[in-house]
Parts: sequence; C-alpha cells; structure tokens
Amino acid sequence: MAANEQEPGGHGYSDHKDAVVKRLRRIEGQVRGVESMIEDDRYCIDIVTQVTAIQAALDKVALELLQDHAAHCVVGASPELQSERTEELMAAVKRLLRHG
Repeated sequence: MAANEQEPGGHGYSDHKDAVVKRLRRIEGQVRGVESMIEDDRYCIDIVTQVTAIQAALDKVALELLQDHAAHCVVGASPELQSERTEELMAAVKRLLRHG
C-alpha cells in the first residue's frame, strides 16, 4: 500500500470531517469578505488584519489535520509503513513552518 493510500477505517479526520468542512467554509466566507473589502476600497491595514486572521485559521486546520495524521495514519499504520509515513509527516510540518 502506498503512503498516500487510505488505510482501512478512513483517514484520521474522518471522525470529525463535518467540523473540518464547517471550519473551511467559515474561512471561505472570510476570504469573500476580504474580496469585498478590496472592492469597497477599505483601509489597507484592515484588509491585512483580515488576511492574517485567515492565515491563522488555515494554520489551525493544518495543525489539526497533522495531529490526526500523526495519531491515525502514522502511529496506526502497519509497521512497514510507519517510517515512510513519519517522513511524509515531517515534510508536511517543514512546509507548514516555511510558509509562516
């Protein structure tokens, strides 16, 4: 089984998928709000403040997904996949840290 294939029992976030989707929809609304702010010629710093809030919200989603991945897809993986899954997890953490 390849590292990105689904394990039996779903993904780590499967138990709270609805909450993740709800959070992403809220973020989507924030992005539309920023678009409206730009269309309305709002003050730059107010827009940047909202962009920062969106980034923080996305970071929180990413961290929760990484936590789920670590608990379910790395620790819960078969022994022959754990090393590969750990490397995959660490690469994702590095990407997340580089963006911030």
